[in-house]
Amino acid sequence: MTALSSDDSPVYIRLRGTIAAGILRGDYRAGDQLPSVRAFAAEHGANPLTVAKAYQSFQDDGYVEVRRGVGMFVLPGAAEALRVAERETFVTVQWPRIRSHIDLLGLDAHDLLNRERV
Repeated sequence: MTALSSDDSPVYIRLRGTIAAGILRGDYRAGDQLPSVRAFAAEHGANPLTVAKAYQSFQDDGYVEVRRGVGMFVLPGAAEALRVAERETFVTVQWPRIRSHIDLLGLDAHDLLNRERV
């Protein structure tokens, strides 16, 4: 499980968050090929080994498959499974920190949820 984005996360986790967001938004659908490691690294100014580590984590979690000599492809059901995992991470890891910060600042969560963007 990962957080979609956090500036204090390791680079591969942030890259994973970028890919996860793309899958969740539908930029990468079941059957779609992810950009090559080199292309993704160049686009994001990252080391290809770091991108490979992020991609490997998606393979380990069963969201993508590698087709030797062709590339990495999003598996059917990946978006739904990823959404479930990301929700769990948000609720158990991120939300408690956010809630604590809200309380520390004396803010009202209801007001924040109903606030217009500034």
